[in-house]
Formats: sequence, C-alpha cells, structure tokens
Amino acid sequence: GSLVPPKVKLTDSFKRKKPALLVIYTDDSSDSKQYAIVVSQLQEFYGREADFMPISIDSLPPQPSPKLTEPGHYYEGFVPQTVILDQSGKIVFNEKGQIPVEKGDDDFRKVFDLLPRDNSVALKRRVVNELNVELSK
Repeated sequence: GSLVPPKVKLTDSFKRKKPALLVIYTDDSSDSKQYAIVVSQLQEFYGREADFMPISIDSLPPQPSPKLTEPGHYYEGFVPQTVILDQSGKIVFNEKGQIPVEKGDDDFRKVFDLLPRDNSVALKRRVVNELNVELSK
C-alpha cells in the first residue's frame, strides 16, 4: 500500500456530510510506510462511503490551524496519526502511531451504525463473478 494525496478536501467532506479518515504521515517514516497497508485495508471496505485523506506533514503549516476544516487543526506532532470524523465533523477517533485494522473497522462501524464485529460476519470482498443468492430469494 501507499499513501497518496487526497482527491478531496476536508471542506468537501463537511459540505457533503461524509465521514473522513485523516492519516497524517511523513514520507521518510518507516512506521508511516508500514501503516499504509492498514489504511488500504480500511479503504477497501469504507472508501466509497468515507473520504480517505492521507496528509503529509510537509503540507501542513508550522502552526496548528484554528479552523476545523483544515487538517493541520488535528495534527498533534506525531506520525502516523489517525483521525476519524463522523458525518457531522465530530472526532470519533484520534490516535497516534499504528493502529490495527480492527480498531479502525470498529470505529467506522460506529460511524455507519453497523453491527459490532463480534455480532456480524467479518467484512470480506465478494468474488468478482460470485452470485449473491440471498438477494435473489
């Protein structure tokens, strides 16, 4: 996996009332590079419903921004840092360092009001030509 600049801005997510995952990273951090795999796994399942925004610390201003619509507002001086914002822009998760994919999944399940992982089938992608028998009944 790799972290690439976001296609949308945080202001766009707020306007569309779409959840966002901010990952603040640096290119020369081995922790950030390893963490890219977790971000890719989360994006595989939630990427259509949430905006994923990898933010390089090089693109942040030296001083934290007072504006909630600026990624620099959330930066706490450590990489990688993961922030999940719900549809209203409220912080539901903010943690420094690498997190397991299950933790991000748990928080996205809360944001989207999905069953907890222990009460539901594990998320997995459908095989391309798989017939979904449940929907055809």
